[in-house]
This record gives sequence, structure tokens and C-alpha cells, in this order.
Amino acid sequence: MNVIWIVSDTFRRDHIGAYGNRRIHTPSLDALATRAVRFDSHYSAGFPTMPTRADHQTGRWTMSFMGWQPLPDGVTTLAEILAEHGMHTAASVDTPYYLRDGMNYDRGFQSFFMNAGQDSLWSLIPEPGYHHEALDIRAAWRSEADRNAPKTFMAAIRWLERHYKEDFFLYVDTWDPHEPWDAPSYYTELYLPDYDGELVLPLYGNWHDMPGYEESQLRKGHATYCGEITMVDTWVGFLLKSVENMGLADNTVVIFTTDHGFYFGEHGGLFGKMSSDKYPDGTLRPYDELGSQWSYSPLFEEIVRLPLLIRAPEIPPGTYSGLSSAIDVMPTVLDLLGMDIPAFVQGRSLAPALRDGSYSGREFVISSLPFANPGDPVQSVDNFLRDLKDFPVTTVTSGEWSLLYSPEPGVSQLYNLKADPHQLENVIERHMDLAGELHKLLVEFMRETEVPARLLKPRLELRM
Repeated sequence: MNVIWIVSDTFRRDHIGAYGNRRIHTPSLDALATRAVRFDSHYSAGFPTMPTRADHQTGRWTMSFMGWQPLPDGVTTLAEILAEHGMHTAASVDTPYYLRDGMNYDRGFQSFFMNAGQDSLWSLIPEPGYHHEALDIRAAWRSEADRNAPKTFMAAIRWLERHYKEDFFLYVDTWDPHEPWDAPSYYTELYLPDYDGELVLPLYGNWHDMPGYEESQLRKGHATYCGEITMVDTWVGFLLKSVENMGLADNTVVIFTTDHGFYFGEHGGLFGKMSSDKYPDGTLRPYDELGSQWSYSPLFEEIVRLPLLIRAPEIPPGTYSGLSSAIDVMPTVLDLLGMDIPAFVQGRSLAPALRDGSYSGREFVISSLPFANPGDPVQSVDNFLRDLKDFPVTTVTSGEWSLLYSPEPGVSQLYNLKADPHQLENVIERHMDLAGELHKLLVEFMRETEVPARLLKPRLELRM
């Protein structure tokens, strides 16, 4: 049996037709969902980009022992295990941080295709004495096929054409629909017919706080994001059609997921996935000459609740409502391939849930930036160090309850996801007992995963 694992960065769960969205066009993923098991309560673990990749590759709670950094020596990846079992391991990626500055996320892949040209939004903002390859690559675009997601999927298809008769593991990782949102205009015009072609940059903060910023700008940004979603869906469809044409559908597991979502004005006007001290125009910069810091960045459902679709041979389509975590996908692959799951893996195989929708899920899940304290320099969103101004928020989700925990007094929030799915009413003062129980789960988790004392100590109490 073979495995194709597709990761599309920043792909909000509630922007997929199969998850209930009737406005955004995702026909390829919707078709996949009709033949897959759809996981309805799947959550991120480490956040954001590279911590999630570490979780995916290792099946471990990497937030407890590493940050946005190279994979440490002695950490074994899924690709390494599969290669040792004789599978041809391949990856086609354009997420830009797999190899940059000593990152080694190609570990275990015998064939590795890095498609250059994606980068953070700041790479498109001219800086004195600074130029980035992304500007040159974008300047050479002439058609949709020149863009990163299409090139990444095409590289995967071309690899399959050569190796489809082998036993293989193919990992496809595209940064779209991550910003900058620059799909061909005809995709954006599906959502904003009079789109003028402007490239909208998110603010990484509250749009209400930016003088002169108008809601129409936010809505235009959202339309360009939706355009990228439909572009990615189109190329997912091309890949899956190739799988069918090569006769692989009946012996290939197909997985689709993401790392996190994005805010488009929810929760008081947040526009981004984290909040930072502002630069004059509200955008991030590659350099820290203005002393930018990461500030309070809550992890609501729009960020941490993820899509997960798994199509596996001889497993009927369906839905699964039990809690699952991003770290669970790696052992699921091993289980479906009939391989032993190493003792170091902390994730739980979802293969039983694929076969039985009533299978018991996790009691709770943890979603968090790698644990750190205010004043610590961290890499997050990109590979530039910025200090933490505030404690990172850790979200504990259990059943119908979600605790957004911060060690700062009076900052933690509690939501009932069943009664208030959009998390509009913080009920922590009315349910301190429940908040306390969820906080205890977090402390136990940190102890079990051996979080260092300097990071555990300030999180031992729920301060109101």
C-alpha cells in the first residue's frame, strides 16, 4: 500500500464545502470527502508552521522540547522509518523553511523537491539594502502554472509518473493559501467580482487599531485568500485525478490536512494568526530594528480546529467526531501500513477511528506555541527572532469546552463550544471549576512531557 499526505498551509476548516461552507468553491476536496473519513474534531498541537511539521514528522508533542528549529539529533521521522522498510519516500514542498538556515526537514526523504519562491509577506515589501529571490521569481510568472502551488503539485505528479509502480510515501506540502494571497485574479473574482488586483497584506493584529484601515480592505484580503483556497483545491484535484489514472486509487491512502487557520476580523477584529507590536504600516519586517515583539495572541477555533480527511482502501467513507490531534496522523500512517509504532511516538493511531466512528477519542488536546516565557526570543511565523512580550496562549480543548490559558492574571478565557461555537461569550467567571479542571490537565500534560521547570513553574496556577 502507498501513502500520499497533502498539507496545505493556513487552510481554514470552515472554508471547505465538506465541512459546511456553501460559498467557497472546493469541489476536489468535497469529492475526496465523499470517499474518505472526515474528522470533525481534529486540532493542532504545535503552532504555527514548522512546529506542526515537526509534529507531523515525529508523532511527538514537540512543543514541549523544541521550538521553531532544526530537527534535533536523535529524533526519528516518519520518512526515515518508511525508508528503512523499503518504501520510496518523496516530498514536493514549497513551504520555505524546510531547509533555510540549517533547517533539516528533508530528513528521511530519498527524493526531495524544494520549489523556491514562497516567502513571508515582508519579502514583497522593499527594504533598503534587502532583496529576496521571491521578488524575482514572481516577476517571471506568466500563467497560473508558474505559481508555487501548481508547480509543487506538478512536481509530485511528475514524480508519480516515474515511480507509481513502486511502494511509496509521497508528502506534498504547499504554503498556499498562506499569504501573500496572489492567485490569478479569476479565482479571487469568484468572491469579489470587481477585484482590482491589489495585493492585500494582513496586519498581524487588530485592524481597528490601524489608523485609516477600512473593513473593505479586510474583506478584499479575505476574497484573495478564498481565491487561493480554490486554486489549491484545483491542483489537489489534478493530483488525485492522476492517482486514479495511474490505477493507484485502490491501494493508496490519501490524507489532506493543514497546520492552522487564520483570522479575518473575528474576535474583535483580528487579522492574522498572531499579534505583534506594529510597524508603521502594520506589517512585519525581516529585521527587528523597531523592536517588534509578539504580543497577546489567542488561539481560538478558527486557528486550532483543523480539517483532516483520510481515504484508505477498503475503509468506507464516514465521519468521526472524537477528539484527535495533529500528532496522531504519523502513527496512523504506520498503522495503516501494518508497521509497528515506535515507543517514542506520543500520537495515537486513528486507524481504529477510521473503521469505527464510535471509537473513543482523546479526552483532551493541547494546542500551543512551543512553550516559552515573556522576554524569550522566538522564531514564529518566519525564521527571524522576535521577543515575546506576553505569555503564549495555550488552548486546552476537552469535550464541549475550550480553555484559552495564559499565566497572566485575568487573561484566561473559557468557552462552551456546543452552546457558543463562535466563542463570543467568555464564561470563565461562571465556571471556574471547569476552567480549573482543564488547567490541571495542562499541568499534568506538561509534567508528563517533561517541560523544563522554568517553563512549567509560571503555569502551575490559574490566576483570575
